[in-house]
Amino acid sequence: MPEIPDLNIFGKNLTKRLTGKRLREINILVPRKLKVPESDLKEAFEGQTLTAITREGKELHFAFENGHVLGLHLMLHGTMYWYNGKNENKFTIAELLFADGTGLAITDWQKAVILTLDPKPTKVPDALNIPEGYLIGALKGTSHPIKTVLTEGKVVRGIGNAYVDEILYAAKISPFSKANKIPENKVEVIVNAIKTVLADAENHISKVFPDTITEKERDFLQVHLPRHPLTPTGETILKAEINSRKTYYTESQVLFE
Repeated sequence: MPEIPDLNIFGKNLTKRLTGKRLREINILVPRKLKVPESDLKEAFEGQTLTAITREGKELHFAFENGHVLGLHLMLHGTMYWYNGKNENKFTIAELLFADGTGLAITDWQKAVILTLDPKPTKVPDALNIPEGYLIGALKGTSHPIKTVLTEGKVVRGIGNAYVDEILYAAKISPFSKANKIPENKVEVIVNAIKTVLADAENHISKVFPDTITEKERDFLQVHLPRHPLTPTGETILKAEINSRKTYYTESQVLFE
C-alpha cells in the first residue's frame, strides 16, 4: 500500500506534470467503489483546470478551479501510470485525459481503488502534523495494541502497516504494547520516530526514484522485511499477526502491558 512517503513523492511528480492543465475527460471503467454516478464526476471535473494536488492522510486530492476536488485512495494495490493517446494499461479503474494529450491511468487488479467527489474533511490529525501533546491524550483512551491504534486511522491518519512496524522498531516499543500503558515520555519517542522514519523514507525513495508515481520496493526498511530473517544490524526479525495485520518486530522492543 502506498503510504505517506510514497504519496508525498507521487503528489510532487503529478503536480509537475498536471497542474495548470485542463481535464478533457474522466472515464470510470470500474465503477463498483463509486458512491456517485459517473456523470456527476464528469459534470464536476471535465473542462476544468487542475490547480493543485495535495495529500490528505492516505489520499491524494486533485483540486480544480471550480472548487471541486477528486479524492483518490489507492488502497492496497492501486497504481498510476502515464499514457499518451490510447490507454493500454491492464486493470484500469479510471482514466484522466488532459487537453494536451497527457493521460493518467489508475489501475488496481483487486478493483479496490476509491475515487471520491469532494471528500469530507476530518478532524483526525495527519501523521506529519500531530499537535503537541495530542497523542499522549489519545492513547490514554484505548487499551488496544499500539500497532492497531496507529494503523487504523482513527487516532492518526496516513500511516500503514509497514511504516508502523518501522516506527515502533525505531522507538523500541513492542507492537503488542497496550496503548494506554505506554509512559508519556515513550509516547513522545513515538511521535519523534513518526517524523524521522517517514522523512527518511521519503528522502530515500526520492533519491533513488525521483520521478516515480508508482510504489517501489522497500528494501531500505529496517524490520518490515518479509523475506529477511535479520535486521540490517543483525537482530532476529520476529513475525506475528495483530488484528490480521502481518507484524514484524524484534525482542529488543519493550512491551508495556
